[in-house]
Amino acid sequence: MSKNRRVGPGAPVQPVTFRAGCGREWSLPSAEADLAYTEQAFPECPTCEHRVEPDGAPPFCTLRPVGTAHPFAALAGLDLPE
Repeated sequence: MSKNRRVGPGAPVQPVTFRAGCGREWSLPSAEADLAYTEQAFPECPTCEHRVEPDGAPPFCTLRPVGTAHPFAALAGLDLPE
């Protein structure tokens, strides 16, 4: 049995390397744009600036594929009139 998850008819999903805000990386088969790391197993997790604490849900860190721009990166060059 293949360990690759399939998306669509017979399409294998290739491993993707995801990076957390702290720089740790995980490589796993996924077709997702980002993942949520909920384990918070590292000593710095409670104070990490990338930690998200939603109301009514456990805290998490967003894992993004290595080389992917931050979702709000396009806003950095935005020139809004005053």
